Amino acid sequence: MMINSSSAAATRCCMQSLPYHSFPSSRVPIFFCHFPTLRPVSVRSQPPGSDGSGGPNKRVSLEHCVVLSTSSSSASVIDFLTLCNRLKTTKRKGWVNLGIKGGESIADHMYRMSLMALIAGDVPGLNRERCIKIALIHDIAEAIVGDITPSDGVPKAEKSRREQAALNEMCDVLGGGTRAEEIKELWSEYENNSSLEANLVKDFDKVELILQALEYETEHGKVLDEFFLSTAGKFQTEIGKSWAAEIISRRKSLSANRLS
Repeated sequence: MMINSSSAAATRCCMQSLPYHSFPSSRVPIFFCHFPTLRPVSVRSQPPGSDGSGGPNKRVSLEHCVVLSTSSSSASVIDFLTLCNRLKTTKRKGWVNLGIKGGESIADHMYRMSLMALIAGDVPGLNRERCIKIALIHDIAEAIVGDITPSDGVPKAEKSRREQAALNEMCDVLGGGTRAEEIKELWSEYENNSSLEANLVKDFDKVELILQALEYETEHGKVLDEFFLSTAGKFQTEIGKSWAAEIISRRKSLSANRLS
């Protein structure tokens, strides 16, 4: 976040008035200058001599200042996180319908997708951080609407409308601001499959589904063909295709071993 020139000048003036000081830790408490236009800042300073200079008396410089964000109050943040707890406790309906006991939650699903985004190989032009963010929030509206599956018979447009309304409600709970707008943007990008990052995360969604299906087949002795059939031929990226092929290969090997 940028500090405007007048605020920056005020900060320098204020900080020059600070005595030379050796701080006992790497983080100095928040302080406020006497200038009415100055934003609160948190100052970070290295411990004495940590840069090899050995000098205990070091002036704190502006480059160590971090402007604090006040876009959401603490109350709004905790309200939002409490609402998101439903993602941890709501089981994915596809597994519930099949009688899988202790099946994965919505949050379980999004967490492993986020790990996929973290460990995937590099792709030219791909923003890995954005992939991780999309994976983290792509099903966030299900905290309110629940996990709507094809078996529910809800048209795609209606499903999207419900989730958009739920997302807006959650962002209102968060108190709006930059982070809320970013969540909306990331969700819309995924929903519309409108970027390379969204393409890859869409593939991760399917990869996580069939990997979980394979694990439940192994653990519960079930045959879950429908999940493999519904995702076949729908992978958009080379990473998605490669990972899906590996899962399918392992499934075939496990099936052959059971029959032998």
